[in-house]
Amino acid sequence: MNDQMRAVRDFILQRNSTMDTLSDDLDLIDSRAINSLAFVEFIFLLEELTGESIDPEDLDLDDFRTLTAIEARFFTREAVR
Repeated sequence: MNDQMRAVRDFILQRNSTMDTLSDDLDLIDSRAINSLAFVEFIFLLEELTGESIDPEDLDLDDFRTLTAIEARFFTREAVR
């Protein structure tokens, strides 16, 4: 796991005191691991980690469903623009 994904995982775990582990395929939306109140802050974290702005018009909720999806969308070489 790279430092960026570790920061994402830490962000989610810090906001969910009942969770002590986080699987890569857990649905973060349905499980409420990322709720609507934390979502904006989460977007800011992703922008900070990627060094790029995230246009709300380009957002697809499926990009945030799992840690695997987040890594693929924001942290793979192909995702870096």
